[in-house]
Amino acid sequence: MAVRQGVVGSESPERAAYLVIMGVSLCHFLNDVMQSLLAAIYPLLREEFSLDFWQIGLLTLVFQVTASLLQPLIGLYTDKRPVPQSLPVGMGSTLCGILLLATASSYPLLLLGAALIGIGSAVFHPEASRVARLASGGKYGAAQSFFQVGGNAGSATGPLLAAFIVVPLGRPSIAWFSLGALLGMVILSQVGAWYGRYRKANKGRVVPKVETGLSKRRVSMAIVVLAVLVATKNFYTAGINSYYTFFLIEKFGLTTQESQTMLFLFLGAMAVGVVSGGPIGDRLGPLVVIWVSILGVLPFTLLLPYADLFWTGVLSVCIGIILASAFPAIIVYAQELVPGRVGMIAGLFFGFAFGMGGLAAAALGFLADARGIEFVYQVCAFLPILGVLTIFLPRRSRPGRQVAAGPAR
Repeated sequence: MAVRQGVVGSESPERAAYLVIMGVSLCHFLNDVMQSLLAAIYPLLREEFSLDFWQIGLLTLVFQVTASLLQPLIGLYTDKRPVPQSLPVGMGSTLCGILLLATASSYPLLLLGAALIGIGSAVFHPEASRVARLASGGKYGAAQSFFQVGGNAGSATGPLLAAFIVVPLGRPSIAWFSLGALLGMVILSQVGAWYGRYRKANKGRVVPKVETGLSKRRVSMAIVVLAVLVATKNFYTAGINSYYTFFLIEKFGLTTQESQTMLFLFLGAMAVGVVSGGPIGDRLGPLVVIWVSILGVLPFTLLLPYADLFWTGVLSVCIGIILASAFPAIIVYAQELVPGRVGMIAGLFFGFAFGMGGLAAAALGFLADARGIEFVYQVCAFLPILGVLTIFLPRRSRPGRQVAAGPAR
């Protein structure tokens, strides 16, 4: 992972450090494989511990809210005082959570395992996103997509591994995935070392300060709109991640393995959407991608609750691709609105995504217990209508101009 890096600007190296981006993307893959195991084994946990849907939702809530509360705070702190070696520490927390999920003998211990995995994500995402941006060579959307596609690929692979490893071998087999966490800790130690060398090489370097030309009130409103769009996306994806397998089992009589294979199709489609959204945003501007993604998915979500098994698969793939393409664009757009706060913005939006997903999972669990699992998807189908709020975002997607100088971080 040793990548030579000369003295360069704070966020736009002269050439991309591709090995570093590949490293954080691979670790994003490993991190999200392990955290996706939690949702993937919900049918197994429900049977073993006799859980209700609201208890399933609470597991998701504990995991995602733990991450959401810590991520913006960690991002804000590391914007001012970067901690290069925090990355392997976060992966270590995930390792502990995985081992606890494999060995827990009670529901409270399952909640603790979910919380430890959430803490690992909270530490990992802001700093890893910053590293990807620093190593991007100025291609911020492409780097953000490549970083995020590792996570989406991991989220898609987790249920598949659960279906063919954990379901046949039992819950203790989850412990084998701790080897992935150990590998991630080794890679992230090298990434942290590169990050430390990068900071040392750029220490004291004066870089231009960028001003957006927008008032604080306008920027604040734009951030709120972006947050609502992220909430819309994550309410829907939380419904898929937590309850899609139950929906398929109840409506079409699929086995657990068959339903998890269908979940893999959806999550794999999200990975495709993420990897395409960033480069398209670099070319056409992130605002175009946000418009198409949030509103463009609406016809497919409206049809999904009423489709047969074949078209359910087709529609879920379309939904995954279109919906996921927005997130890299939203991150890049927000980072351009608030220059110099890369970690805070990454932590805020990754954390907000986790938090809203957790709240949605808990709320939808109560709704599923009260009205049935199919009703959940009929309600969620209308969420993308909130994409019309994109009209309140500033039209100029890159409104920056250099106005002063400041020290590089």
